[in-house]
Amino acid sequence: MSSSKAISSAQPYVKAPLLYKGKVRELFDLGEHYLIAVTDRISAFDYVLSPAVPDKGNALNSLSLFWFEQTAGIMPNHVVHADVDRLYPEVITDREAMKDRFMVTRKAERIDIECVVRGYITGGGWRQYQQTGEINGRKLPEGMRKNERFEKPIFTPAAKNDVGHDEDISIERMKELVGAELTEQLEQKSIMLYEFARKLCEERGIILADTKFEFGLIDGEIILIDEIFTPDSSRFWAKENYAFDIEIDSMDKEPVRTYLSNSGWDKNSEPDPLPDHVVEETSRRYLDIYKRLAQANL
Repeated sequence: MSSSKAISSAQPYVKAPLLYKGKVRELFDLGEHYLIAVTDRISAFDYVLSPAVPDKGNALNSLSLFWFEQTAGIMPNHVVHADVDRLYPEVITDREAMKDRFMVTRKAERIDIECVVRGYITGGGWRQYQQTGEINGRKLPEGMRKNERFEKPIFTPAAKNDVGHDEDISIERMKELVGAELTEQLEQKSIMLYEFARKLCEERGIILADTKFEFGLIDGEIILIDEIFTPDSSRFWAKENYAFDIEIDSMDKEPVRTYLSNSGWDKNSEPDPLPDHVVEETSRRYLDIYKRLAQANL
């Protein structure tokens, strides 16, 4: 069921200590577990924008839960449950406001590497290739075209930074940071997950161009954490839009980026509020990608 009210913060609805507030997610301490709430805030070009986008948080959280369930047989994850009735009213004070936009998770030690898998050469990877013929120090064949599919997906990690942008690094540098054995395990698991999701996406008329994962450790076991295969962590293309040498309209917050890029905004000051039509189209897109992938409605 779709909500009509955008939620810019979960704090008014959660009776638990707030540990961390990101651009979109808020992390609360439940003692043995975390509660991760996904708000309707939206960011672009390192700014959190206004107004919040209705149903964005519901769609992101529900899509992550869908994928965590789909992949649970091949990769353990941090999800404990997402049942609002188990927390209402002791922890969650407004059942309808928080329904579909949170998950209770196990506490893991985060591995400070963003595990990026690219199935196609596009975005930042394409820009690197144009300049150097490489992506994250990995030499690629000459003469590749923008949006071309790799013969095999490639793993291009980044070092996590809590402030500022994550830093693209080579696999050799990742080995220096976290060790060769863990690097090899994360590369293998990331590509395995990508291949699994790519097949399901293709069945539903969607190309999974690239994606990123975060992993953590619990008692030495590697588990998936954060979010997985959402429009905020992945680049989705509708199959019918696929073409070489163009900027393909991705199935995410592209209306926001396009509007801001064409608005004359200097990207160095607080932007004006987004127009209603941009907010409405962005909300529609998040609900649409959830519907197409999970084959369900919110």
